Amino acid sequence: MCEQPIGEAVENEERAQVIAYHRGDTHAAIDTLLADIRHLRRQLALTEGAMGRGMTRGWRPSYHRE
Repeated sequence: MCEQPIGEAVENEERAQVIAYHRGDTHAAIDTLLADIRHLRRQLALTEGAMGRGMTRGWRPSYHRE
């Protein structure tokens, strides 16, 4: 069984994988990540509109990091 890195090592590995996927083009990597954020925010808005408040005991999704 392999040990998985934790914390900053995981972040560095993920960052390297994203940049490698885009063949070193950091602008393309950022564009892709921003497009993913836009897509996920739209999905969150759709989900928020479809779910009942009783189902989540009053919890509301946040679109910004806290």
